[in-house]
Amino acid sequence: MLQPMTEMLKKARIGKYAVPQPDFVNIEMAAMYLEAASQSGSPLILGYGEEYLNTSEGVDLRHLVRLIEVLAKEYPIPVALHLDHGSSFEACAEAIAAGFTSVMFDGSSLPFEQNVAITRKVVEMAHPAGVSVEAELGYVGTAKDTDDDSRLTDPEKARIFVKETGVDALAVSIGTVHGEYKRKPNIRLDLLSEISAKVDVPLVLHGASGTGHDTLRECVSRGICKVNIYTDLVKVMIGSLKKDIQQQKPNIVSVIDNMHNAVVQELKDYIKTLGADKQA
Repeated sequence: MLQPMTEMLKKARIGKYAVPQPDFVNIEMAAMYLEAASQSGSPLILGYGEEYLNTSEGVDLRHLVRLIEVLAKEYPIPVALHLDHGSSFEACAEAIAAGFTSVMFDGSSLPFEQNVAITRKVVEMAHPAGVSVEAELGYVGTAKDTDDDSRLTDPEKARIFVKETGVDALAVSIGTVHGEYKRKPNIRLDLLSEISAKVDVPLVLHGASGTGHDTLRECVSRGICKVNIYTDLVKVMIGSLKKDIQQQKPNIVSVIDNMHNAVVQELKDYIKTLGADKQA
């Protein structure tokens, strides 16, 4: 049975590990992630980005939720279904109505007061429905944004934001980016420690791919309880496909199996790094 991520993240905070949130775009990807987490004995947060609704023609959120529910029942691990980067109150409401157990309202590009107001409104809607809420303060952009320190999370504003909104988890900006890095990232571990000291909810790291496993371990030790992963998983998937289809007569069953196994192993490696193995 799907569940909100609240208890998962509370346990992670106490146990000093982080729960993985890989993003999926179809059921096949979700199945890979569930297998990896189950083999590792890890809790799992399945992330589905609002952006995929605009690129996946004909997606019905209720249908998607039912499929994930059926699939998740086959695995003896805690699983949450999370709307990633919801851009509006309405998007979060749609996901909750469809059966998502967790939502993210991403108001990071908005003025602070507006981000607070809409996030609070989402929390007031979600909590009575038993749905957890993540928000973002600071802005996790792409590689072209890495030199803009104004986008990093302010620790004092983070404290105020959490107090005024009642969110269950807060995504912070400490130098990671979505997608691939163009050069070595400057991850502000000192800033993460400052935020963690002021904020009493689990912290979330977006843009884990390419950050480096040693750095991720350090982030977890300083308060990160949820880590979003996507780009590295997709790169492994595409790499496996490219390798197999270069054969003279590729076997489609082997192509799919190899891709599946490659993604499962990549996520298992991340789970080990985050310390989430055997925490289900």
